[in-house]
Amino acid sequence: MKQIVILSGKGGTGKTSIAAALAHLASQSARVVLADADVDAANLELVLAPTKRRVQDFKSGQVARVDPGICTGCGLCEAVCRFGALHPVSTDADDIGRYAVDPIACEGCAACTYQCPLEAISLEEELSGQWFLSDTRFGPLVHAHLFAAQENSGKLVTLVKQQARDLGLAQGTDYLLVDGPPGIGCPVIATCAGADLALLVTEPTVAAVHDLKRVLATTDHFRVPALVCMNKADLNEARAAEIERFCESLAIDVVGRIPYDTTVTNAMVVGKAITEFTDGCVSREVSRVWERVTEFISARSEY
Repeated sequence: MKQIVILSGKGGTGKTSIAAALAHLASQSARVVLADADVDAANLELVLAPTKRRVQDFKSGQVARVDPGICTGCGLCEAVCRFGALHPVSTDADDIGRYAVDPIACEGCAACTYQCPLEAISLEEELSGQWFLSDTRFGPLVHAHLFAAQENSGKLVTLVKQQARDLGLAQGTDYLLVDGPPGIGCPVIATCAGADLALLVTEPTVAAVHDLKRVLATTDHFRVPALVCMNKADLNEARAAEIERFCESLAIDVVGRIPYDTTVTNAMVVGKAITEFTDGCVSREVSRVWERVTEFISARSEY
């Protein structure tokens, strides 16, 4: 099973639209498992209309909890908390002087638990999100939702990829296609782990080369080979040529120049990948991208 991750140095380049189209094309001749690793703002499901068949809680990090039956309100916990997460309860006259924890401010450092002389404070795992196994018309999809103000999105990405990988191996899948998160942070690093190829989606903007440098530095560090695809390439020919020169200087192939077309938006509105919505110029160029991606993977496998 080959793992292909679709990344970009920033958001808004059309990465998910291309991921959905590649999932459609791959499913025509191969067995595919899909994963949406953008757990902070997952949106691949908007195109694939998945039917959930498994929902699992994701717990990560710890938050302090005060037992009101034991707490005497000595205030030592508040004194040692560097994050201002402990405060006296004042809503009920009987509880004035006792302490409670603000779960948003708490960092789970455990200083209060060590300081409390009555052991009235404990650390508990926090429910941080959920992950899902769903069925789509292109194949099974593993995706997730990280709750607001929660951390450890890299850990959730790792979980999503692991579940997708295990499912793919169990089913004898040919490809694991991963719609990755934007940027270069921990979620992207987790997405790159174990990948056979990174397809980097860019667009002809002023910041495009800068963003490409950042994400290429990430994939290069983890020794993941990369190809580049330019979306909306005809909107600025000068910038597009600059991107091609930059990629040529690094011996990185530009495998597609997808033109701008409002038909892509029309496909989104009806919840379809562009390649199943129309056979126009965008679909034909995306099909060529998939052909070159599979050729690249086959050549590396033979080598």
